[in-house]
Amino acid sequence: MASPPPPPPPKLPIPGRRNILITSALPYVNNVPHLGNIIGCVLSADVFARYCRLRGYNAIYICGTDEYGTATETKALEEKCSPKEICDKYHAIHDEVYKWFDIKFDKFGRTSSPQQTEVCQSIFHKLMENKWLTENTMQQLYCDTCQRFLADRLVEGKCPTEGCNYEAARGDQCENCSKLLNPTELIDPKCKVCKNTPRIRDTDHLFLELPLLSDKLVNYINSTSVAGMWSQNAIQATNAWLKEGLKQRCITRDLKWGVPVPHEKYKDKVFYVWFDAPIGYISITASYTPDWEKWWKDPENVELFQFMGKDNVPFHTVMFPSTLLGTGENWTMMKTISVTEYLNYEAGKFSKSHGVGVFGNDAKTTNIPPEVWRYYLLMNRPEVSDTLFTWDDLQAKLNSELLNNLGNFINRVLSFVAKPAGAGYDSIIPDAPNAESHPLTKALAEKINKWVEQYLEAMEKVKLKQGLKSAMAISSDGNAYLQESQFWKLYKEDPASCAIVMKTSVGVVYLLACLLEPFMPPFSREVLRQLNMSPDEDLTFCDDKGETIKAKRPWDFVPAGHRIGKPVPLFKELKDDEVEAFRSKFAGSQAERSSKAEADAEAKKVADKLKGTKLSDGSSKKKQSGGSKSKTAEEVSVAKLDIRVGLIRKAEKHPDADSLYVEEIDVGEEAPRTVVSGLVKFIPLEEMQNRKVCVLCNLKPVAMRGIKSHAMVLAASNEDHSKVELVEPPESAAVGEKVTFAGHSGEPEASLNAKSKTWEKLSADLHSNGELVACYKDVPFTTSAGVCKVKTIANGEIR
Repeated sequence: MASPPPPPPPKLPIPGRRNILITSALPYVNNVPHLGNIIGCVLSADVFARYCRLRGYNAIYICGTDEYGTATETKALEEKCSPKEICDKYHAIHDEVYKWFDIKFDKFGRTSSPQQTEVCQSIFHKLMENKWLTENTMQQLYCDTCQRFLADRLVEGKCPTEGCNYEAARGDQCENCSKLLNPTELIDPKCKVCKNTPRIRDTDHLFLELPLLSDKLVNYINSTSVAGMWSQNAIQATNAWLKEGLKQRCITRDLKWGVPVPHEKYKDKVFYVWFDAPIGYISITASYTPDWEKWWKDPENVELFQFMGKDNVPFHTVMFPSTLLGTGENWTMMKTISVTEYLNYEAGKFSKSHGVGVFGNDAKTTNIPPEVWRYYLLMNRPEVSDTLFTWDDLQAKLNSELLNNLGNFINRVLSFVAKPAGAGYDSIIPDAPNAESHPLTKALAEKINKWVEQYLEAMEKVKLKQGLKSAMAISSDGNAYLQESQFWKLYKEDPASCAIVMKTSVGVVYLLACLLEPFMPPFSREVLRQLNMSPDEDLTFCDDKGETIKAKRPWDFVPAGHRIGKPVPLFKELKDDEVEAFRSKFAGSQAERSSKAEADAEAKKVADKLKGTKLSDGSSKKKQSGGSKSKTAEEVSVAKLDIRVGLIRKAEKHPDADSLYVEEIDVGEEAPRTVVSGLVKFIPLEEMQNRKVCVLCNLKPVAMRGIKSHAMVLAASNEDHSKVELVEPPESAAVGEKVTFAGHSGEPEASLNAKSKTWEKLSADLHSNGELVACYKDVPFTTSAGVCKVKTIANGEIR
């Protein structure tokens, strides 16, 4: 078997060529990226990088996961593993998601690398030598319970910003109003680890003297923001920082997971993530090529373009440039910054922390192709204001713009060319002399040329949405050209004109494949396959190869005599019932969807497991029913269930699942058991406090959204599960007492098969582990103090 070809050598700047270095904001490694993250950084940068390659520019696209800081430590605490394990896990997830979306990086790296430490510490030493760093004592929140200073993301509280009052603001930034914060500013702060209130303590840190660097910074901003055509939202965000007056910025943190500070006094600290994360662009380039300085220290020959969401702007227009300026070295500074506003989801915001919206790995499960997702996100790119993702809009854009406009035009053209002789051209492109003298074709060429000019102007200014609209307008004009020409009639009535129309139309198909490649690369590859052309050899739109000139003469793109491939439809209709299914599937948060999916899967597993199984009171013999049941069917006795009276000592909401409670329940053992129950939408939190419940204790512990549950609270539901009630032992029943099955002679044996409906299924969100147990309909449980009861459930009452 032939070994795969070696990777191409790293690209380096070429004298005399346009050399473009492209970066997108490094995504945090602590979660799966959602569609808002994808359009805000990696996808937008990918489109521009592909455009640059298409145009023949010498461009590289650098990105990677941002792996240091409190966000990673917090996630590691939640998932009970090390920060490195979190980084390894989520780096692989990010990589897989971006590959599915056809994001083509020259290097997708990581900040937890030796190159990051080397470059970061080198820049630090330069700043120290040039006296741009000072030492200061600052007040920081300290958790006595955890015995540690709390870095910003280990604290949550109420946002102090007037008019915001968001209850779950982080210590570094409010997710609701985007205001940058210090942890000590939060109202009623809480430690994210133990939930206790921290206190303020003094601690020494190192600060970057932004006020002293302000003259250098302002000169850079004033000249580059104009020359680089910064987006308006980037300019506004930067000016807001300058207007407030630059302040010292702390660049160290009391953490273990990060780049170590190479200073004896601060050897137990690491660099603040917003000091080291932008340096990741440099270090990832260093992992791409040892000659990285040829990209990063040659501002005369290299242009730096950066892509990000609006919440990242000040770190790239103020912090990072100040850091580089402070070294005194000749760095390649950012020329152009392209900033997106927020993409919102249906009725609210996409949120990684709350799991709201469609995430990168979700998109794959819809069977909607990546080129459709790319098209929709880019056509909705929030360039000047927030935009909204809705399933109805996705359906409309797919069915109307992609299927009926673009796909229809290409399929009509290629299908006609592919028809056998006598009905078409037998897949051979006809010759079309004097095409420029054909009035309808000449008019089309003039329109196309204007659209191409607008496309190029928009893309050079990184106005990606406008570029996409200009390309799609060519498809609309192509459809109108086909209709007006009535080529199906011309074929017999005026063969020469028909040949001109079809050769021109095939040229337009090729042109669309070129112009749309940055936006929908899988689409372009398929179009070229149908044209029987090679993407590697034929897909360019360079001035020096004459492609831009050919746009004025679209009949010249594909030569006469060329044989095309087999045409097939390019897009599939998205139907109403599919849209409704997606809207339902992705409603709520990831935690709720995950809990429901887990419960549904477990319920199915249990249903399969229990088919043909009978339940007895522990004394009666197994009955056979005319051989319809397996002779080896397992007998499950109620007596095997260790059900005890428990007392809920404390109940609170699960920190990472909106539908779950976490309870501490005393079941008569030395220590209370931790139990996770999916009862949030059925029973108010106040009714879960200090009450007696029936607890099934002999279940294998199972993790529910990061918290291990060691038992299950018994509940009963009505048949459609719209009501759920706890099974209540008598008030006088002793905590820890065994709850027994109160069968009596003559009572029919309780069967587990579905027809008898003897068992009532638990609420779908409840604890499940493969041995799901339900409350029994018509099956009583007793304690020494009396019968356990369910208060109100119709057809589910336990007597």
